[in-house]
Amino acid sequence: MTPRRLALIRLPGLLGLVVALFAWAGAPFGPARALAEPLIALGDMAIGEPEAKVTIIEYASFSCPHCANFHADVLPRLQEDYIDTGKVRLIHREVFFDRYAFWAALVARCAGPERYFGIAGLIYEGQQSWARAPEPTAAADALRRIGLVGGLEAAQVEACLRDAEGAQALYDRAEADVKADEVSATPTLIINGKKHQNMPYEDLRAVIDAALAE
Repeated sequence: MTPRRLALIRLPGLLGLVVALFAWAGAPFGPARALAEPLIALGDMAIGEPEAKVTIIEYASFSCPHCANFHADVLPRLQEDYIDTGKVRLIHREVFFDRYAFWAALVARCAGPERYFGIAGLIYEGQQSWARAPEPTAAADALRRIGLVGGLEAAQVEACLRDAEGAQALYDRAEADVKADEVSATPTLIINGKKHQNMPYEDLRAVIDAALAE
């Protein structure tokens, strides 16, 4: 399972593309309405007990096939064996190979911490529908549909995807995290401060069990 090498997209012109793409005339969701709460959640997205003995930080890109495989095959077992039992806390941090992955993160974070992992799961599950889209509008439409399936309101999705200030803040934080942890590929797992590349679940279990035994 070779990890995808990391090459962060650069921001010049990116936020303009975000705003322009999701605000074109005739957009099916209509004008975005003002929302009472922040549009894009910027903190760490985590599941599991805050006081768990083992913390795993997963650096992943929504457009990375290996990351999609991790969420389909590894995460359910990890959750059953370790997260739901209070032994492990998992933090999911996005990195951005391309603008599609960036837009996907905006949709996922639009759901807020309570529903983030549900939307993220749908995004990974539907990766082929948007990450391989032949044009940006097709990717945008697919991501919008995922947001709606995940329970977001149409106007809420629209507002989040027009939030240039929130998008800038999200990008800045992701770039700082990747630099601080010297992440060069996805998925990368940092387990109690020690960096690991992608691995089969049985190998991951061995690493977690060793950390729990310390």
